[in-house]
Amino acid sequence: MTPTARVGILWVPDWPIVAAVAEGDLPAHLPSVLCDGRGVVAVSPQARRLGVRPGMTRRTAQSLVPDVVVGEVNPGQQVRAFEPVMQAAGEVIAEVSLLRPGLAMVGVSGAARYYGGEEAVAAELTGAVGQTGVEVQVGIGAGFLTAILAARQSLLVPTEESFDFLAPHPVGSLVHAATTDRAREGVTELVGVWQRLGLMRLGDVAKLRAGDVAARFGRVGILAHRLAQGREAQLRAGDRSAADLAVGLDFDPPAERLDTAAFGGQELAQQLHERLVSQGLACEVLRVVARTEKGEELSRAWRLDAFLSVPELVDRVRWQLAGWLEGRSGQAPSAPLVRLDLVAEGNYPAGSAQEGLWGRGNRGEEQAARAAERVQSLLGPEGVIVPVAQGGRTPRERVRCVSWGDDPRPDRDPAAPWPGRLPEPLPTTVLTQPVAIELLGEAGRVRMTSKGGLTCPPLTVRCEAGTYPVEGWAGPWPIAGRWWEGEIPRVYLQIVSGVGAWLVSGGERGWEIEGVYD
Repeated sequence: MTPTARVGILWVPDWPIVAAVAEGDLPAHLPSVLCDGRGVVAVSPQARRLGVRPGMTRRTAQSLVPDVVVGEVNPGQQVRAFEPVMQAAGEVIAEVSLLRPGLAMVGVSGAARYYGGEEAVAAELTGAVGQTGVEVQVGIGAGFLTAILAARQSLLVPTEESFDFLAPHPVGSLVHAATTDRAREGVTELVGVWQRLGLMRLGDVAKLRAGDVAARFGRVGILAHRLAQGREAQLRAGDRSAADLAVGLDFDPPAERLDTAAFGGQELAQQLHERLVSQGLACEVLRVVARTEKGEELSRAWRLDAFLSVPELVDRVRWQLAGWLEGRSGQAPSAPLVRLDLVAEGNYPAGSAQEGLWGRGNRGEEQAARAAERVQSLLGPEGVIVPVAQGGRTPRERVRCVSWGDDPRPDRDPAAPWPGRLPEPLPTTVLTQPVAIELLGEAGRVRMTSKGGLTCPPLTVRCEAGTYPVEGWAGPWPIAGRWWEGEIPRVYLQIVSGVGAWLVSGGERGWEIEGVYD
């Protein structure tokens, strides 16, 4: 068996929190958390000491620590703030690859010979990164997972001790080696199955026969099994290809703004993905290279743990461009960008992995995706909008619109209870712009009372088309609104008249048609 290469890992604990503090979004001295639509994602040390943990709901975290400061997860911010760390590490070791914000891989074999040993390499990296104001931990070991877990303890693990080092770690430690959301979800599901089967430690998994793991758990199981044994993370169906694949784009006029450069990056990511698929290849490294008007070249390598989809490639390109163009990287471009290149390095035959670790869409989905991208290339990034269902109390809150290719995850969990939400049925059409109307009753104009009721029952509805009698109505359903954000209380009604059935909202300031029932 080929000896497993020594790997170095740079890790910054609680990086999402550190990045948010560095850019002024969170206070450094108070307990704080970062949340997405599913709950708490990152926790500051102060909040952790008070019992808050990732995976909790926002409400649970606030019940434990009422004064906790809550922020939103911002992947672009995390990459942008991590760029000075990558630049500092690059001054010590030329071979630095970004795994995810807060985690980077470095080549240690050549550097150890240059600096006089692995301990000296770790000391040089720690000192260089420390000058950026960030406290980094360095771990070195044989194999990807070994080095990652070693970095979490600032250790250098000898090759012959890899198995003994990994064996007592919980099987959930495998999640630390996943660098994409899709891979993390797959590994988390696998870990849950193994725990239910009684495989609680990495040593338990490492002792399994590879053939049995492959037969029962497929490709993701094989990858996890290799990691648990301290072996290489990458699975290859053959030898690495000698040729890299590259696609490029010239900006005319030069790109100074992130949205302009990112849109070009989206087109390149699609082209690179198609070339990899057509040749049956996967790549170990995505390199993003930009050149400026003054001839300066910016380059960053992203290490990949799976065959990425187009949106995942686009995200990494956009995040990297944000790190360069938004001026917080510590080494901003000297001039606007005139060219962008994406290079797939370390290509190897993908075999069954050509369709991605988690499968691919059907032919109709692929054709629809290509059509959407063509329209978007004509109309701009906001030219194609995709609705995403999410949690909320009103029909308008339950839909989030994102640009095609952006992260389609909901901001709010649609499976949450959402007490006080409007009852079924919901309108089949929600108007982009509400239409103003008047509701009249025996006492004149209908208004909302201070307790969320109505001053009198609605008898007539007046709109631009005319005045019509109300044939039926239901409600009112009061929605208090986010008063801390300046929202005013409203009530909702279902109104049936001679011209249609509507969902109407309003209060002291009048009424509007929010949606239409078919």
